[in-house]
Amino acid sequence: MLVQIKDIKIKKRVRKDLGNLEDLKDSMRIYGLMNPITLNSRYELIAGERRLQSAIQLGWTSINANIIDNLTEVDQLEMEIEENNQRKEFTDAELLEGYKRLQRLRNPNIFYKIYLFFKHLFQKIADYFHKK
Repeated sequence: MLVQIKDIKIKKRVRKDLGNLEDLKDSMRIYGLMNPITLNSRYELIAGERRLQSAIQLGWTSINANIIDNLTEVDQLEMEIEENNQRKEFTDAELLEGYKRLQRLRNPNIFYKIYLFFKHLFQKIADYFHKK
C-alpha cells in the first residue's frame, strides 16, 4: 500500500544509530524500494526506519508499506527486534561469487553472445511461423 510519508509516526525505537544511509539511498535511487516498510493501523512505524529515513532524504513523499492490524505493543516490539536481528550478511565467498556472476552477465564472452544471437533468431523464426 502506498502511504504518504507525512502521515507516518515514529515512536520510541530500539535502534538508535541508523548508520550511514548513503549506500541504501543509492540503492533506492537506482532500484526503488525493494522491501516495504511495516506500519501498524495507526501508521506508526514498526520496521524499516532506515528505509523510511532514506526515502525522506531522497525527497520522496510516499512509500510502500505493509499495514499490520491488531498488534499489541509487545508484538510490535518483537517485530522490530526480529526484523533487525534476523538479517544475515553475505559471506566474503558468497559476495565474491555474486560479483563474478554479475561481471560475466555484464561482459559475456563471444560464445555466449553467439548463443544469445541464435536463440533470439530462432525465437523470431518460431514466432513468424506461429502467426501463420
